[in-house]
Amino acid sequence: MKFDGEIMEILAAYDLTGSLRATAELTGCSHHTVARHVAARDAGKPIAEPVFRGRVTDPYLPKIEEWVEVSKGRIRADKAHDKLLALVTRARNAQRGGRLRRSARPGGLAGSGCTGPGLQNRACGCYEEFFITAIM
Repeated sequence: MKFDGEIMEILAAYDLTGSLRATAELTGCSHHTVARHVAARDAGKPIAEPVFRGRVTDPYLPKIEEWVEVSKGRIRADKAHDKLLALVTRARNAQRGGRLRRSARPGGLAGSGCTGPGLQNRACGCYEEFFITAIM
């Protein structure tokens, strides 16, 4: 964000040069910045304050602050991140209601020619092995 004095310098340099790129080189900023300030002046509006862009952690900030208070500021960022991931994962699983899906293990499918490791020794000759995996 440019201060008022810097904006006035940009506009004065633009009035002298008439070129966005020349003004940018003289004032040490981007020609996009010059264009924004010139357009705002021509429209009669000053450039507004920067738009607040929230952080990814904003929804979880109360919980993070709680951890910092409980640990008296001693919690490391990597540990807080791990706890936050566990918390989000638990919430996601609870929201799904614990729904799980079964996926067949490649190479261990049912049929007369099961060739997976250890599957040849099954009495039936065809064994289907499944792993429980969470739906992502």
